[in-house]
Amino acid sequence: MKPVSVRAQVRYEKRRMAVEALSQGEVASDVARVMKIPRRTLFNWIARYRHGGEHALQDRHKSGRPRKAEAKVLQWLYDAITLGDPRQYQLPYCLWTLAIVRRLLKKKHGVEMSKSGVSRLLKHLGLSPQRPIYRSYKRGPEEMKKYLDKTFPGLRAKARRIGAAIYFVDEASVRSDAHRGTTWGKIGETPAVEDSGDRFSIRLISAVSPRGDMKFSSFTGKMDGIRFVNFLKKLHADVGRPLIVIADNASYHTGGVVQRYIKQTRGQVTLGSLPKYSPELNPDEQVWNHAKARLAKLFVATKDEFKAALSSILFSIQRSTDLILSFFQLPDTQYAANAVY
Repeated sequence: MKPVSVRAQVRYEKRRMAVEALSQGEVASDVARVMKIPRRTLFNWIARYRHGGEHALQDRHKSGRPRKAEAKVLQWLYDAITLGDPRQYQLPYCLWTLAIVRRLLKKKHGVEMSKSGVSRLLKHLGLSPQRPIYRSYKRGPEEMKKYLDKTFPGLRAKARRIGAAIYFVDEASVRSDAHRGTTWGKIGETPAVEDSGDRFSIRLISAVSPRGDMKFSSFTGKMDGIRFVNFLKKLHADVGRPLIVIADNASYHTGGVVQRYIKQTRGQVTLGSLPKYSPELNPDEQVWNHAKARLAKLFVATKDEFKAALSSILFSIQRSTDLILSFFQLPDTQYAANAVY
């Protein structure tokens, strides 16, 4: 066997590294840019790898019929999934499922694959099944841009100027029948969880800061201006210095009761507003996501057990500074990560 030249080995390693980077979830355009290759070349390498493994990435396997057509399909599929959803293909669905991908491959390119084959293909492309983040169609890009470019930087500058602490606040109702986890059942049959009618809920409000601090409180009844002001008073007392609170656009946040209290503090408490329909910009949302996910794994039979379990989870979150800091490291919340004064 003819020995592999140094140049051929370098080319092989470059191909292998590029394929591995994409299969581990790196963005195709980033891999192509770093490797200084066209995106179509990257997908050609993926096509070769799919049919012959790493061995097929060597120069001596370059001969024979090129797989340009397949590489083109791979590039189309990657772009379709990462840049949009099935609705752009006149399908009444917003989620990419194996069945939908399989159907479109056959319809658009005449490629027939089993679901397991589609699954392997998507993994080769660095894609994986994930829980989607639902965003409201009502949210306004211009309002979000204004908040990120002007509103929040202004609040951050004010906090630096007066030595204020910044907290993000959110309210939630946690229900006993909020099923967010998984359950065992027959393969191919999605289990149905019936509502027993015995559900109960607890209403809570919490606040997190970029320093990794968290405060929370439970309340009965409906949140209103009076209850919100009571929470702000306790939070301000705990912080012990000027306070800037950022919350959503609930009517009671901007109502007369809250505004009178803010005015009475003479600048010691400032209330800022998130853009409408943009909960993903609030790091405090992750408190409830995390708490509900943990709660779903527990068995609670009574309201007292439910309340005790939820309190234990919230106290656990409160003690974990690193966890709270991670709430400020998501793509939509990183803008607030360094607002520490």
